[in-house]
Amino acid sequence: MAYYVPSTEFEQQEMLEKAGVKAFDDLFAAVPDSLRIKGLNIPDGLSEFEARGRIEAIARKNRSFKSVFRGAGAYNHYIPAIVKQIASKEEFVTAYTPYQAEISQGVLQSIFEFQTMMCELTGLDVSNASVYDGASAAAEAAGMCRDKKRSAVLISESVNPIVSSTIKTYCYAANAAVKTVPLKDGVTDADALASMLDGASACFYMQQPNFYGLIEDAGKLGEAAHGAGAKFVMGVNPIAAAILKTPAECGADVACGEAQPLGMPMAFGGPYLGFMTATAEMSRKLPGRIAGQTSDIDGKRAFVLTLQAREQHIRREKASSNICSNQALCALTASVYLTALGPGGLRSVAESCVSKAHYAAGKISAVKGFGLLHGGEFFHEFVTSCPRDAASVEKSLAERDILGGLPVPGGLLWCVTEMNTKEQIDSLAEALKEGAI
Repeated sequence: MAYYVPSTEFEQQEMLEKAGVKAFDDLFAAVPDSLRIKGLNIPDGLSEFEARGRIEAIARKNRSFKSVFRGAGAYNHYIPAIVKQIASKEEFVTAYTPYQAEISQGVLQSIFEFQTMMCELTGLDVSNASVYDGASAAAEAAGMCRDKKRSAVLISESVNPIVSSTIKTYCYAANAAVKTVPLKDGVTDADALASMLDGASACFYMQQPNFYGLIEDAGKLGEAAHGAGAKFVMGVNPIAAAILKTPAECGADVACGEAQPLGMPMAFGGPYLGFMTATAEMSRKLPGRIAGQTSDIDGKRAFVLTLQAREQHIRREKASSNICSNQALCALTASVYLTALGPGGLRSVAESCVSKAHYAAGKISAVKGFGLLHGGEFFHEFVTSCPRDAASVEKSLAERDILGGLPVPGGLLWCVTEMNTKEQIDSLAEALKEGAI
């Protein structure tokens, strides 16, 4: 923080006197001596010049590829310069919803705008102030749907394995059963889902597009879940949501997902944010907090925390969630990104992804041994077979400064976004064709 000024020694001594102690060590008198660290082996400090050189040396260990053809949950999209410019303003640098909410009108408004955009994107009635990431959002969504009579959670096998694992971890802690619905031709087997749903089923969770990039028949799957009295939860790619049917149109009770594509760099895994929206009927089960708009005593526009489920962090034994915070800075970043692009710009990005991905799929599958595994419709990811060991393909492409597809059972999962040029796609296909791998 540029304007951070540490307290002086005189001020520190004043604070110690007010606390009734003489030294900082006295503040830890209750800690047994055996648990205290007597000294830290900290090297001498570096000058600014030396520190910069040290950090740059560490940074050079990172590998940055010229061409990226990998997604699987974190996606390489163009981020307009204004996004970082605004999100880096010191007034916004916090991850929290304010605890003294009404004096933090700016932060509350930014959260309110984020919620509004998420509702517009998904078509559902209410959004929370975000959660930690897409995987925890999915797990929290499943928790929203459980009750005393229905606790079992059904998950499609086409869901991102990391998300699926997180849901299972949460369910294990809640002593809730988890069932995995098998695939058929790369998408969820609707007949298998119908046969697995029963009176104990709380919800069915699926991903759109799924982990293999394919477009699922979400409406049909949602009807099956509702027909058995279970809730329907959709995991959503927010870029794809610009051109696909909204979760509301598919009958979803809850929609959630990872908002990293909305203005956040791939950044070695974070920080990211999970978004959650729901029908009005489910609004009081949303974890975390909801910012709302109202009028102050003078009739002017004002913002408040409309809902904060206090039992989440006080009456913990009865809580359906223990999330008490959010990712306000990342949510602001997503809001700035969406505002910078606008509805037309977001749709243009999505259409560019589809167009380039289909072009790439055609070029790659034309290479001997790299045929498409599934014939269904896809957004910007697709799986091809691989004629050789996937790890060796990955290594050989890396030597050409190309981050190739992710090895998955049966082949490679490729991803193409608006960032991939025709020249990059042609070069990738040529590398495969030349037998460089």
